[in-house]
Amino acid sequence: MTMSTQRDYYDILGVDKSAAEAEIKKSYRKLVMKYHPDRVAEDKKKEAEEKFKEISEAYAVLSDAQKRQLYDQYGHAGIDSKFSTEDIFRGADFSSIFGNMGGGSIFEDLFSDLGFDIFGSGRRGSRQRGGEDLQYQVEITLEEAAKGLEKTISFPHFMQCERCKGSGAEPGSKMKTCAYCQGRGAVTSGFGFISMQQTCPQCRGKGQVIEKACTACMGTGRIKKNKSVKVTIPAGVDTGSVLRLKGEGNFAHGSAGDLYLHIKVKDHPVFKRQGVDIRCRVQVNMTRAALGGEIEVPTFDGKVKMKIPSGTQPGTVFRLKGKGVIDLRSKRYGDEFVRVEVKIPARFSSKEKKLLTEFAELRKEL
Repeated sequence: MTMSTQRDYYDILGVDKSAAEAEIKKSYRKLVMKYHPDRVAEDKKKEAEEKFKEISEAYAVLSDAQKRQLYDQYGHAGIDSKFSTEDIFRGADFSSIFGNMGGGSIFEDLFSDLGFDIFGSGRRGSRQRGGEDLQYQVEITLEEAAKGLEKTISFPHFMQCERCKGSGAEPGSKMKTCAYCQGRGAVTSGFGFISMQQTCPQCRGKGQVIEKACTACMGTGRIKKNKSVKVTIPAGVDTGSVLRLKGEGNFAHGSAGDLYLHIKVKDHPVFKRQGVDIRCRVQVNMTRAALGGEIEVPTFDGKVKMKIPSGTQPGTVFRLKGKGVIDLRSKRYGDEFVRVEVKIPARFSSKEKKLLTEFAELRKEL
């Protein structure tokens, strides 16, 4: 869900873009206590609830490293295009802000409108957060980043146990009531006007535990194996770009998490990238620089001919339009900027010296 006003998340929490995680958490807690619907007058409850949802959405994004990176890079468009409402709040640790103070039913009621059980109440029938996300770094060349590629990556991950189908129970065994939560699937703690209901750590909200553990996975419901995935990396990515592969993460609690690929582009021996533009240096002998003509210039598509005018000075920069990197959003190509470096011979023959002397005398430079 995207707030209709599209307000800046940093402005909503009243922090700078460079704010540390602790500062963001502190600001969020302060705002939550201020706008908690149970702490305002009856005629201001609706307004407080809307404000509460707004600041919680902002915190859900800024407290998550991946979502914050996407938001910093692309703004609301980066979040809207890659995450649903459930994805935005997925994994956000709201309860840690309050320590033992807890959350409370009002928190659950507010976020239930957004389709998310913020404190993982564990009520039977409610949706449980499943799967574990994985992080993986992919290193590619600048040419690959410019043109895009398909790449097969292999990594260890947890998959669903085939013997018990992810239940953790030995086939044929029974389930028994969880003694820790007495079958409720949740435990409750509270302080003052706030009470928090959390998922039972023993049965993880199911209200039941296995009687006999699966002999293949030892009751975990999953087995670790290597996995290979073919990934399409789009043209235009850069170091810091993050690709999300839904459902390719670890299996846990009935479903698989997501795989986040962090792109790292290697340094190039010839080109330097600046956004969608690239820059390079080309050496030209002094006679070509003086007389002008064609020189060969490297590009991502191979060498091309480029004309330079007579009298080209050292350090002159020429532009090859559209020879840069494609922009991921606008799909327009950047340019290539070529800096000319004039190469002067270290030694001259006697005849060359004589001719250069005559040239200098003609120009009255001697």
